[in-house]
Amino acid sequence: MNKKDILGTLSILTVLISVIFFFIIRGPNANLTLGVIVFTVLSVLGIIFAIASKKFWFILIGIILNGAVLIGAYFLLLAMGN
Repeated sequence: MNKKDILGTLSILTVLISVIFFFIIRGPNANLTLGVIVFTVLSVLGIIFAIASKKFWFILIGIILNGAVLIGAYFLLLAMGN
């Protein structure tokens, strides 16, 4: 694997980590602030990894999936009422 493939794989891996983290912290006593922070950081890192990979498919899939996580974090922030 070359560097571009590793960066693209890391981009998709950030989405998978976000989904796993979501299932771990869910529940009535979930810390929403921590969730928003983790989702935002992972999503931004994933988008950076996707762009740095410079491969069309990794860029397309990485930005779409990480963008969806970022939008979800934004809606979670709105649900918090802040």
